[in-house]
Amino acid sequence: MSLQLRAGRMEAFSDGVIAVIITVMVLELRVPAHDLPDLEGLRRNLPMLMIYALSFVEVGIYWVNHHYLIDDVERVSHGLLWANLSFLFTLSLIPFGTAWVGERGVTPFGVSFYSICCALPAVSWIALSIIVRRQTRLPFCGSPVKQAISAIFYLGAIPVSHYSVSSALMMLGSVAILWFIPPKRTLENKSRQGHGVLNLRLRPSNHARDER
Repeated sequence: MSLQLRAGRMEAFSDGVIAVIITVMVLELRVPAHDLPDLEGLRRNLPMLMIYALSFVEVGIYWVNHHYLIDDVERVSHGLLWANLSFLFTLSLIPFGTAWVGERGVTPFGVSFYSICCALPAVSWIALSIIVRRQTRLPFCGSPVKQAISAIFYLGAIPVSHYSVSSALMMLGSVAILWFIPPKRTLENKSRQGHGVLNLRLRPSNHARDER
């Protein structure tokens, strides 16, 4: 029996956990009661729908970047397994923060608590990225500047929510917009692949050179 740990198994487990996290969040959406008009019921559920959409985007961004991050890993260490598990644990708190805002409303405490649930995965993600970088000897897949800005915005939204709920939500939304930009290394790889295909197309074949 081989004792070597493979990254594929860890990635498959992570994909399953993230899929469950998204499923749990969507189960928190409730259809309004029949005694409410349709528009009134939609209005009352609008805050929950907005928080759910934000949470879905955040979890989705983590899933996309987790794929980029683990793609560099060839061997899995014991420390990497626990770092990845810690990240998944903190990420699983986002549905709880989402449900809290949905049940109790968009209040200063609710948004502050939701911001904490968003800040914890950001911190654990930085720790996971550092461990992967030390093990693979490769530069960060995601920008360290974006990681730092995300953590600062998430942590900053906690006190800001007690003064302005809308400003705190804008800070959380800006982080999601920031991470829509693909990692720099991914763009560079696509550029190299595009040049490689172009060179293959422009390079004459041996048969063509013989005919000349």
